[in-house]
Amino acid sequence: MATEKQKFFEEFNEAFMTGDLKFILNSVTEDVQWEMVGDDIIKGKNALEEALGGMKTNDTFKLNIHHSITHGLEAAVNGVITFTTKVGEDKKYGFCDVYKLDSFKSGKIKELTSYVVEMTN
Repeated sequence: MATEKQKFFEEFNEAFMTGDLKFILNSVTEDVQWEMVGDDIIKGKNALEEALGGMKTNDTFKLNIHHSITHGLEAAVNGVITFTTKVGEDKKYGFCDVYKLDSFKSGKIKELTSYVVEMTN
């Protein structure tokens, strides 16, 4: 059975898939930092909002979370995202997100590190 924190991180990942910008922004600190390993680092809530502003697409995403692990101020979630683009191309990505919270109880996300790899099978 998932803990309250595990459910929160699963909901956070779902918010990315559905484009629920309000949930995402309510879940992070003002000075949040999101590192997409090998790509970019976004610093601050305003920069995050701007980066995610173009989240809405015509693509349909399916999120399959394999593990959600929490301990103290840290958490990790991994799984697979699959979708078909608007031009009919099937895509599949494996991901692992590592989180740091600003406080133990009802903490907000202050750091997020995302590892994403395109899968060919």
